[in-house]
Amino acid sequence: MSGTIYGKNAETRPGLAVNIGGIRMKNPVATASGTFGFGPEYAPYLDLNRLGAIVVKGITLLPRDGNPTPRLAETPAGILNSIGLQNPGVDRFILEALPFLTNYNLPVIVNIAGDTVSDYALIAEKLSRAPGVAGLEVNISCPNVKKGGMQFGSDPAMAAEVTGAVKASTDLPVIIKLSPNVTSIVAVAEKVAKAGADALSMINTLLGMAIDIRKRRPVLGNVLGGLSGPAIKPVAVRAVWQVYRELKLPIIGMGGIMTAEDAIEFILAGATAVAVGTANFINPRATMDVLEGIKNYLNENGIKDINEVVGLAQKA
Repeated sequence: MSGTIYGKNAETRPGLAVNIGGIRMKNPVATASGTFGFGPEYAPYLDLNRLGAIVVKGITLLPRDGNPTPRLAETPAGILNSIGLQNPGVDRFILEALPFLTNYNLPVIVNIAGDTVSDYALIAEKLSRAPGVAGLEVNISCPNVKKGGMQFGSDPAMAAEVTGAVKASTDLPVIIKLSPNVTSIVAVAEKVAKAGADALSMINTLLGMAIDIRKRRPVLGNVLGGLSGPAIKPVAVRAVWQVYRELKLPIIGMGGIMTAEDAIEFILAGATAVAVGTANFINPRATMDVLEGIKNYLNENGIKDINEVVGLAQKA
């Protein structure tokens, strides 16, 4: 599946096709996991075939009910979420949700999470046998679950162990999603690269919280949550810049992308592709607006291929 070219003849003026660790995308715009459901939620608002890729909501080995409510809180420049990876489990996902996506001409990347290393390996094995899966995004960086999640992503050795276990269990491209809640994101990136990661997604949300001053207690039922949206974009761009300087793995950049200008900033820093997340909650067609804006930028600047822009700011 990793050699499939999705929409080979589409979106060719200017050249927008990119390669993320063996996943050939017709353009560099994907959806960020947890912000686009499994696809049907947004199908009434845009042609899913125009996406570069869809990264679905996080999947675990067994079904999860998620965290107690409230689960969302608005902030001045984004949102706090503490969903807790609510999902139907990998078996029901394969049986009930995946068939819908196989009707579309785009790569489906499944975000996976686990409580243990063996959980990750087993999920990867199951998805490797499922038709229509183009790659795996390994979530070792979720800040609002009590087991697994961020504890794997904050320790370079544990991050490498999860990466190695997933790679040993699948022949699909493996994308590791990195946490910004670490001392050195470069150190974690280097470890997962050595363990066999094919690409990186960065960044996941920043750990945060909010307090209701009238009730005098935390707003979120889980107390802590993940901050996303425009507030985290400078942190995310910095992380992409630093990792790109040290490693040549393809990067899917994300974190506060609301406009095409935001996306281009990530690409100039070193991202090969971008994922739109929180913006989808505000504008269900945000991915399409970003895509059109990227095409306009390339045309206006006489750039024939998006790959010419990747990391260009590092060479200035």
